[in-house]
Amino acid sequence: MTTTRTPVVFIHGLWLHATAWQPWIDLFEREGFAPVAPGWPNEATTIEAARNNPQAVADIGIDQVVDHYAAIIAGLDAAPVIIGHSFGGLITQKLLGQGYGIAGVAIDPAQIKGVKPLPFAQLRSGLPALGNPANKRRAVSLTADQFRYGFGNAVSRQESDDLFDRYTIPSPARPLFEAAFANFTKSSPAQVDTANNTRGPLLLVSGQEDHTVPDVVTRAAFKLYGDSTARTDLKQYADRGHSLTIDSGWRQVADHTLDWLAARGVRSTTTASESR
Repeated sequence: MTTTRTPVVFIHGLWLHATAWQPWIDLFEREGFAPVAPGWPNEATTIEAARNNPQAVADIGIDQVVDHYAAIIAGLDAAPVIIGHSFGGLITQKLLGQGYGIAGVAIDPAQIKGVKPLPFAQLRSGLPALGNPANKRRAVSLTADQFRYGFGNAVSRQESDDLFDRYTIPSPARPLFEAAFANFTKSSPAQVDTANNTRGPLLLVSGQEDHTVPDVVTRAAFKLYGDSTARTDLKQYADRGHSLTIDSGWRQVADHTLDWLAARGVRSTTTASESR
């Protein structure tokens, strides 16, 4: 009987490059997992290249991103843990609900269909994309000030600017429009199977100072899972914003994620009989 390291698939959200997960990858590798952080469809492998060709990712929507990661997961040696931030958290929930993965962690996840609260801070954070309907088919970049409000409001201005310079890239605006109008769309790509009783355990993580995905939005998503018998947990951080996966406090969130996985019986290695 062969033993395989349990894969972990990290999925980033809008305006961050896949390489923003590197500290997490290094940590999970040390813990014995087999982590990967593939970019979104058409995302360049370097931040510089992504910034130099923003329209490569224009008009990419939620369903395309889900299909992209589903294909990646299908090619792995074993079923993975899926960990996503922001829109990556929404993608994580969709994949887990569709039967992909043995467990999921959705950190400050973008709103799914059925979530009704729409705080002003969230509207303001989405304004760089949602403020112009023509942006739906475009790629949009943030300014340092916009990043400061949406991501870095709970850290110092210096740290926010450093994170902006280090990790930000242009991103498609389409997912924001799809999520914003999900409750008015019959077959919305932001729909998640929250009633699935056979999926793996799910952890929702919320930064209570988050402007982009306010805590009330994550709590509303958590309540939507109330009819499922599958395990769903919520972890809240009182003093954290949307940058909680990449700022100086990232390790606190990562360590809790590892502890939660261990408590749910998710090991860093799996036998061949458990791999699918």
